[in-house]
Amino acid sequence: MSNKRHIEPLLWSLFGAGGTTIAFFFPAIIFVVGLGVPLDIIPAEALSYERMSAFFLESWIGKLALMVALVPSYWACIHRIYHGSHDLGFHPGVGVKVACYGGTLILSLATITLLLV
Repeated sequence: MSNKRHIEPLLWSLFGAGGTTIAFFFPAIIFVVGLGVPLDIIPAEALSYERMSAFFLESWIGKLALMVALVPSYWACIHRIYHGSHDLGFHPGVGVKVACYGGTLILSLATITLLLV
């Protein structure tokens, strides 16, 4: 019996968190921007650049919302792309896996850093 530990359960949990985030946030965003404003349910001024940047880039709750919406989504997307390549018959090696997930880690850290600075 092998005592070798695998990172795959961690990657699948990040994929699950990202999928949940995408399923939760993005339909609401699509509704607000795609239906709410065009149908005059939500005034267009409520989504002005000045108002949105003030909320998402200057308040801690807006920054937290961006982090919660974006970072798990990165992991879900890269995991789906990586495993989708297997479904298409491409079997990338360990180097590609490290590049994919390492790049996603760097993107996640960059997002968090930029929002906290």
